[in-house]
Amino acid sequence: MKTITFLNITINCVGFFKSFLFLLLIFFQFQLIYSQGFTKKDTADFIYYPDKIMVRANLSTQTDSYFLKSKGSTNFKLSPNNDYKLFFTVDYKFIGFSYGFFPKIFSGNNDNGLKGKSSFSDYNFRLFLGHWLQNFNYSKVRGYYVENTADFLPDWTKGKDPYLQFPNLKNETFGMSTSYVFNPKFSLKSISSFTEWQKKSAGSFIPTLWYDYSRFSFDQNNIKSQEDNFNFRLGLSYFYNFIIAEKFYIAPNFTPSLGIRFSKDITNENQIRTIEKETYFTRFLEGGIKMGYNSNRILFGASFNFNANWYNSDRKTRTENDKLYGLLYFGYRFGAPNFISKPIEKVEEKIKM
Repeated sequence: MKTITFLNITINCVGFFKSFLFLLLIFFQFQLIYSQGFTKKDTADFIYYPDKIMVRANLSTQTDSYFLKSKGSTNFKLSPNNDYKLFFTVDYKFIGFSYGFFPKIFSGNNDNGLKGKSSFSDYNFRLFLGHWLQNFNYSKVRGYYVENTADFLPDWTKGKDPYLQFPNLKNETFGMSTSYVFNPKFSLKSISSFTEWQKKSAGSFIPTLWYDYSRFSFDQNNIKSQEDNFNFRLGLSYFYNFIIAEKFYIAPNFTPSLGIRFSKDITNENQIRTIEKETYFTRFLEGGIKMGYNSNRILFGASFNFNANWYNSDRKTRTENDKLYGLLYFGYRFGAPNFISKPIEKVEEKIKM
């Protein structure tokens, strides 16, 4: 498991834009219907939605694939059986929650006969506390297949023969991050939770500390392996939100970061137990661009993102991670019922938000 690295992700740009344009027409129809009768509180820089709950659906092409590099032998490409992830998100005032999974309605997520069965779940809880943003996350992926099965089985035929599969390969991550927004005239909520809307273009530096624990586990063919990783990294993000014609926005972002990984690998093979411990210095480059439309009730948009990180496993081996993916989202605001608004308001008063 030492040389695991993410596989490059590509997206079908033509199909992605067709889907986006189709949703665009539908969303404008909703906006015409719901543009009236919405209360809001304005300032010079922001529109606030203090009594509204924001719900969103996010469709992402990001996947959890791995590339095992080995000098002098065949590389090993592992992927879960999915092309899309679906996330449902709820945000209200300073609290947010999201849940993600593999939607089986897409053909790229349910080719179980050839690629085996995969499962995915992701839970994210976040708190906006003034200039601070605190995130808590748990995710799990189980079940992978070998993308380059043809390199190991010469007589294998794509589309006819099943791929080599590892149904018991599992990746679990418990993570947190803490961020601070420097510029008070920039609203991170306006492009993340959408519980606010920015009226004027602005940007901000946002230093972020990430800290997580991840475990890769494998139990198959008399081999039982477990790799535990403790990761810490510090990055300096810059976000800018260009406001266009009051209701449209384009928001690029870029984040370089440096970190450290403490790794412990335990392997049991044929009743022989081996333990290895390593420490790695990690480097990350992340960024992307988000664009969309916001109204009193309806909002929608798309984003394109990249993530590249790497570290040297030893003097001859470099482990790399490169991802490129897109996301479509659609959101709707509605009034918060009393059984939700009253307890949240009490908490808000106590912490003096």
